[in-house]
Amino acid sequence: MTPALSIRRLLTEIYDAHTAAEMADRILTRYPASEPTHRTRFDETSSILISYADSIRSSGEVPLRSLGNFLDNHLPEVSHLHILPFYPASGDDGFAVVDFDEVDPEVGGWDDIAALGERRSLMFDLVINHASTRSEWFLRFLEDDPGFRNWFHTVPVDTDTRGVFRPRTHPLSTMFSGDGGDVAVWTTFSTEQADLDYSHPPVLEEMIAVLMRYVERGASLIRLDAVAYLWKELGTTCIHHPQTHAVVKLLRAVLDHAAPHVVLVTETNVPHADNVSYFGDGTDESQMVYNFTLPPLVLDAFLREDTTALTSWAEGLGDHGDGTFLNFLASHDGIGVTSLHGLVPTEAIDYLLERVEEAGGQWSGRTAADGTVTPYELNISFIDALGPSPVDDPVPPFLAAVSIQMGLPGVPGVYIHSALGSRSWWEGPSVSGNPRTINREKLDAARIAADLVDSGSIRHRVMDAHRRMLGTRRQHDAFDPAAAQMVHNSGKE
Repeated sequence: MTPALSIRRLLTEIYDAHTAAEMADRILTRYPASEPTHRTRFDETSSILISYADSIRSSGEVPLRSLGNFLDNHLPEVSHLHILPFYPASGDDGFAVVDFDEVDPEVGGWDDIAALGERRSLMFDLVINHASTRSEWFLRFLEDDPGFRNWFHTVPVDTDTRGVFRPRTHPLSTMFSGDGGDVAVWTTFSTEQADLDYSHPPVLEEMIAVLMRYVERGASLIRLDAVAYLWKELGTTCIHHPQTHAVVKLLRAVLDHAAPHVVLVTETNVPHADNVSYFGDGTDESQMVYNFTLPPLVLDAFLREDTTALTSWAEGLGDHGDGTFLNFLASHDGIGVTSLHGLVPTEAIDYLLERVEEAGGQWSGRTAADGTVTPYELNISFIDALGPSPVDDPVPPFLAAVSIQMGLPGVPGVYIHSALGSRSWWEGPSVSGNPRTINREKLDAARIAADLVDSGSIRHRVMDAHRRMLGTRRQHDAFDPAAAQMVHNSGKE
């Protein structure tokens, strides 16, 4: 089936036939078929650095340029750069997007993004589940503007929502006052982030337009942030809804039609079977999936000194068609633990929480259907989560963990703080009120440069090892994500 036919079929699956036909005609007219100048393919030379636009700061220079200079000078081996949301935002470190089409002037401009794209492939975030409550879209929704009246998901105040899967502990909805009266708006992630209503066709059509504008701006990878929660239907858990998968397939079909060189990446912090479901049949959904089970299983193996669960899981990674994993240990978020359920005993999860708290970290939870709070993620840098070695040197165990990340089938995704061996920013959560800030410190470029020339510093040792491992990967086609791999099972060792 051609991508154009897939677009028509999927829109009919999502909406009624009449709406689908008109919408498909507009999409296919607006975005004509394109032959790729190159088809993005991952191989042994592929790696992705994950960074905020302002993770590296330098006096007198916009952060995006500082980031580019840092990569040129210290991580030239990296082939792709994932710039976390760089759009104007009102909170959540960029994920409460005010304007999807602009660069926050505090970090630079579109010309700075283009300059970064001249030297490496770029990944942009499509923050698809929600928009800021300070965005023009939401303000016009509150004004009861007919053009935005149904853009955000509302819920009757007295609705029983206990069956909805909650990734947080705050109430599911937030009350807002507008010209049409008081309204309870679905706010999955925070009171600052209002969930878009994709049952209203103009919302999906506009987000497709945003997606394609990102492609025009140079994105060769598009990360669908928190996409698992996209479609809501009361009476269901409102996660991994069939319509959500249909929307992901639609976005893939649009890209296959109009920009076939662009790779779709899903970010779903969920158990492994649910996570890999976003590969679809291996040809029709995302081409890359964040490997969320890897970080907590590696941490579990090190802290319990038992690789049984990690090895058993790795043996079953399997083949996912043209899809591949983004293998990461750390990110801008915490270390998710929801994927551990069913893979390790409950007491093993409790042990992780204890060890992280002993190391000075925190853990955040989510509200389960029965009202209890269950662990959701660990808030601590990965190097600190592993704990000190017998000689109080945190580097060797951390680099051993990184070697697992670098060796598994897929593409390594390296968070900038991991590449730099950053320790937990203990003051961060008290500054921001957000426990995730512990892993989001902004760094001074001059100070980093000084640390990296000190051969005895943690930063130098960790960065040097990352560069050597990435360099080794680049030299051997055994590290191609499509290469066959056998996991050696040596028991607990």
